[in-house]
Formats: sequence, structure tokens, C-alpha cells
Amino acid sequence: MRHTGIVLLCLAGTLLLTACEKSGEAEVERALKDLNAIDDSNLGDLMLNAASPDEAVAYFRRTLAQNPDRIDLRRGLAKSLIRAKRPTEAVAAWAQVVEHPEATNDDRVGYADALIRANDWTRAKQVLDSVPPTHETFERYRLEAMVADSRKDWARADSFYEIAVGLTTQPSAVLNNWGYSKLTRGAYADAERLFTEALTYDSNLFTAKNNLVMARAAQGNYQLPVIEMTQVERAELLHTMALTAIKRGDVSTGKQLLSEAIETHPRHFDVAVRALRALEQGTAPAAAASAG
Repeated sequence: MRHTGIVLLCLAGTLLLTACEKSGEAEVERALKDLNAIDDSNLGDLMLNAASPDEAVAYFRRTLAQNPDRIDLRRGLAKSLIRAKRPTEAVAAWAQVVEHPEATNDDRVGYADALIRANDWTRAKQVLDSVPPTHETFERYRLEAMVADSRKDWARADSFYEIAVGLTTQPSAVLNNWGYSKLTRGAYADAERLFTEALTYDSNLFTAKNNLVMARAAQGNYQLPVIEMTQVERAELLHTMALTAIKRGDVSTGKQLLSEAIETHPRHFDVAVRALRALEQGTAPAAAASAG
């Protein structure tokens, strides 16, 4: 009996040791899985911020196929498609993100942004309306302003633009959008003020420079503003001013400005040459391009 007891005790000890080893292996596997998830997250951030847009899309698609339940990978794919300027695909990707049980209000705002880029303003408004009013972020109000603009609801647009400007330390782009909204309404003095303010935050924002010149020329002011500009930018701004002057009926001023633009540009300024030639032949050139 004593011998049997010893055998049973040894067997029990062996089983206990085996169970401990399996438990330890399970803990190690869990730790490795957590570590891999962290590494994947860091790699995802790297792909979003440093990789080319198409490389990021390929990475997230490949990784998502292996881990279809991870919302961070769905989100990464959607953002990568936006970076790659593929809005239609981004809309589909964001739709999958917001269907996930862990989706946030920021995800819904991202979905609305993709819809706007895909020119689906009606659905974008519906998505934004589903976001609680307590979700007060710069991106939400920036999009709300753009949607209100598209509906020509100027009072709401101005209100949302003002809130958005107050929620960021880098408001140059939203100030430019707000100024462009004023420009389309014919509120040229307000537009000029907003474009000028945008350039105080980002002096390299050429769309704001171009829009500023249009706002001034629309008021009959054909002097370039005192802002930072390269020689090429100066020529392009003179060209924009010339086309705006022609649109207003100031054809002789437009011709002078086109000639100055051609002389200023360090290389052959083909578009200005063609515009001046068209005027001399009695054909009006295309209207000035604008950017919102």
C-alpha cells in the first residue's frame, strides 16, 4: 500500500507540473499575442504617417484580411484610401468602420468627410446629424460648415466656421474655406480679410494667396498684396488678377497684367501667353481659377 501511495503521489506531481507548464505556455502565448498587437499598431501608425498612400492601402488590406475583426485596421484602411485620393473606396471602407461595435463618433465624422470628398452631400449631412451635439471637435464643425455652405445656409455656415476656427491652433485651411464661401456670395471685403488672416498662420498656402488676389481684384484693386511670394507665384497671381479684371470688363487692365505676368515668370508662361493672344484676337480667355 505504501508503495502504491508513493506511485500515486508521484503521478499527481507529474500531472500538476504538466498543468503548470501548459498554463505557463498559455500565458506566454497571450503575452506574445499582445506584443504582436502593439507592434501591429505601431506599424499601422508608421504606414499612415510615413509610407506612400498606395503602400499603406496595400498593407492595411493585407493585414485586415488576416484580422477582419480589428477596427484599428479598418480605420487605417479608410484613412489610407483618403490619403490615396480614392474617395469612393474610402466611403465603403468607412462604412465598415462605423458598422463595427467599437465605432466612435470620430469614426462617424471620418465617414462624413469621405462622403463629402465623394460629393455625396446629402448622406454626409445625415451622418453628421447622427453625431451627438456634445461631440464638439474641430473636424466635426469644419464639415458642418462645409455642408451648410453646400445648402447655401450662410448663417449656419458662418457660425460653424467661427466655432471651428476657435478649436484649432492651425486654422489656415478653414479660414481659406470660409473666405472662399464669402467670395462665392460676393462678400469680397469679408473674403479678403479671411484670406489675409489665413496667410498669417500659413504664409505658404498658395490657394489663399490666389483667392486673396481674386477678392481684391473683384473690388477693382489691381495691386498685389504685400505677402510672401516666389517669382513664379507672383507671375501666377498676376495672371489670376488679369483674368478677374477681364471678367469685370476691365479688358485693358487685364492685358497689362497679362503682359506683366509673362515678363515676370522665369520660364515660358504658356497659359498667360495664350490668354493674351486670345484677347488680341478678340476672344475672351477662360475665367480665373479659384480654390476653396
